[in-house]
Amino acid sequence: MKTMQRYLAIGAVLLATLLSVSACFPLVAGGVVMTGFVAVDRRTSGAMLEDQSLELKISSRIRDALGERVHIMVTSYNRKVLLTGEAPDQQDKERVGEIAKNSDNVNSVWNEVGVTALSTVTERTNDLVTEGRIKADLIDAKDLFSNAYKIVVVRGNAYVMGRITSREAKRVSSVISGVSGVKKVVLVHETITDDELANLHAKPAN
Repeated sequence: MKTMQRYLAIGAVLLATLLSVSACFPLVAGGVVMTGFVAVDRRTSGAMLEDQSLELKISSRIRDALGERVHIMVTSYNRKVLLTGEAPDQQDKERVGEIAKNSDNVNSVWNEVGVTALSTVTERTNDLVTEGRIKADLIDAKDLFSNAYKIVVVRGNAYVMGRITSREAKRVSSVISGVSGVKKVVLVHETITDDELANLHAKPAN
């Protein structure tokens, strides 16, 4: 089963790479391609649908407001929104953050947009390959629920989202920091207790 998950992770990354190279969109809704094979998630089904909706809506509003002068990826987990990518100046970065904060049903926003030149297709492809390596290594880790974590890699920085215990956070950071291509691990997760984790795995999500 783990071998099959590894192949699926690598295959999804290759598909995402092809799509990113062939498309010219300035914005990408985080997690749309990579979540197709996820069988285990610590969110309710309603929260998962809401997160997908937020990613699409916020991405669309940023694109309408700022066009192609920014490259922004929007990733939502349990209505907590992570903004990554690049903006040419601090004013545009703050504008992106305000758009996300003012969107309905958003609980909080992490604005990790870099004030720098827009990344190239090659750089974005390298990030996707690194993301695939991370997912494969998490699958290989026997003591982790690999599908419970949402991973986003931008300019070599690996962002980890999810509902994660303190033990898992340390272990996930250790695994990811050893992956080739990772410059830094950034935890933007929601911390849960061991008891809460046990309860999540004791009953199916609604």
